[in-house]
Amino acid sequence: MKMFDLNGKVALVVGGHGGIGQAIALGMAEAGADVIVASRNIDSLQDTAKQIQAKGKKSLAVSVDITEVKSIDTMVATILKTFPTVNILVNAAGLAIRKPAESFPAEDFRKVIDINTTGTFLVSQAIGRLMIKQKSGSIINVSSVRGQYGLPADYAAYCASKGAVDTLTKTLACEWAKHNVRVNAIAPTIVETDLTKGALANPDYAKMMKGRIPMGKWAMPEDMIGASVFFASEASSFITGQILYIDGGVTTW
Repeated sequence: MKMFDLNGKVALVVGGHGGIGQAIALGMAEAGADVIVASRNIDSLQDTAKQIQAKGKKSLAVSVDITEVKSIDTMVATILKTFPTVNILVNAAGLAIRKPAESFPAEDFRKVIDINTTGTFLVSQAIGRLMIKQKSGSIINVSSVRGQYGLPADYAAYCASKGAVDTLTKTLACEWAKHNVRVNAIAPTIVETDLTKGALANPDYAKMMKGRIPMGKWAMPEDMIGASVFFASEASSFITGQILYIDGGVTTW
């Protein structure tokens, strides 16, 4: 099990305040990593940081707007005042706005792309520079099965953004492989979080989603931990550019 040991590693989880991000951050700490959590609202991160510290690991909560380069640069500078580097990056910040494609406002479409795709790239770019310098690192993007599969339920922006994340993952993996920087993604089916709570409260929508998942249930945030620790650890040292579906069988039919 030493292959999965993250002791001595520093992980940065962007979007670490709740749902998928919080679960992954706590999972990284459980595996031995010191964990930095970042989000636009720093107050929302304090509970996660305290839980990480309760596990005996160092933690830092940092505010960042992932759509702004200056904000990301400030985040990196703040991190480097406390930690020597970042070994693991998890891009877990996400946004879903659900509206019919024929009436989807351009402003809302751009907002989803800015957070889910552009934000993932800008943070990867900034942390990737550190990893390239140290000749090692693992970047884990949180994508979705919707990056490959459409959905007849107002998902034009979200599906497009996650499809771009998949291609970005593969492209960065190819470009940075020579620096021993690995880039992979986890792609869950719908996960029960604050982001999806409103949609899942609709009985018809919930029934439709369960009906599309062979295991007959949607994912929980904790289901993301194992795959994330795998991609962060030496257990996946020869794996890059992969999209791992955590989907209860959605992509098998």
